[in-house]
Amino acid sequence: MYQVNFDIADFLTNYWQKKPVVIKQAFKDFHDPISAEELAGLACEEEVASRVILTEQNQWQIIPGPIEDYSAYGEQDWQLLVQAVNHWFPDSIALVEAFRFIPDWRFDDLMVSFATPGGGVGPHIDNYDVFLLQGSGSRRWKVGDIGHYRPRNGDTHTALIDDFDPMLEVTLEKGDMLYIPPGFPHCAKTLSTALSYSIGFRAPSQQELFSSLADQLIDQNTGLKRFTSNGEPTSPSCVSTAQQQGLQAMLAELIANETTMQPILGQLLSQNRFELDLCPADEPYTSEMLIEDIGHGAQLCRVGGLKIIQLEADPLNRLFIDGQSHTLPAHLQPLATLLSDNIHLSQAQTSTLLAEPEFVTLIVELINSGHMYLAE
Repeated sequence: MYQVNFDIADFLTNYWQKKPVVIKQAFKDFHDPISAEELAGLACEEEVASRVILTEQNQWQIIPGPIEDYSAYGEQDWQLLVQAVNHWFPDSIALVEAFRFIPDWRFDDLMVSFATPGGGVGPHIDNYDVFLLQGSGSRRWKVGDIGHYRPRNGDTHTALIDDFDPMLEVTLEKGDMLYIPPGFPHCAKTLSTALSYSIGFRAPSQQELFSSLADQLIDQNTGLKRFTSNGEPTSPSCVSTAQQQGLQAMLAELIANETTMQPILGQLLSQNRFELDLCPADEPYTSEMLIEDIGHGAQLCRVGGLKIIQLEADPLNRLFIDGQSHTLPAHLQPLATLLSDNIHLSQAQTSTLLAEPEFVTLIVELINSGHMYLAE
């Protein structure tokens, strides 16, 4: 069980998406949820996103996973990064749950790093919010102010930048945490062999929103309205200001339509960037089996990283689960919230859900697809 050791209300008011802050002993008596050996084991797997970063004379070389042999890297100046550890290592899920004071739809993943002395990523800028929590070992962090920075070596395809003037420097030790909003340059140097945890929160970009909108319109063969105008400019090569504004207004009309946008938002915001560890049932699981198992004390759980979200003021009372929409009767909205708010449901909570046939059907479907499972 992990519990934050700071004032959440103060953090959300004064720091969240505003400015960096160091929180010493953000987790008292912190213990690593994963060992270096277990992390290296995950990095061997083809399905798990991982990489090794080598520090070489102020340059950084990236070696993509899977990675099975570390002997060539030596005893210093490298680190292993493994993404979405919460998807693949159940013991890490409790750490993620401690950050649910930020809504689930914003959560990206838990990245874990093992770093040798001198290991680091180099100066870079992230486009998402990140909590950098120190496990065993220690790392020295530098953070600069928002500004205009040149990409390292002129490469605009990486987050690396030329150096920056730090406005904050701090050494993090076990249980300490650094929060950095988007746009603030930062870098770290490992002082002693360390395990570190990056809890990232990412909102969709305009590009992602428009791409999802286009996909939805194409799939449903909607958005077919065409522009009309009352007159044309005298020049054959001219697009008048009124026509430009009319085309923009037509697009704005489409985006302002909740019937169009709500399912797009629900599907997009309930999906993950990284693959889930889904284990579909070998044989069809039935409602009778579910009721029997819950009666014998089984606990209903969702797989690591699964997002179950609701949209406020949704007239169709939908649950969006891993990009899929599930419509429920309006009077079952409190039970929909019960399912979406809880990662693990007690026997009593699950029994409450199973009193409604719609939830029996939904839960059986989620178990069969591997999105939920029963634990003893």
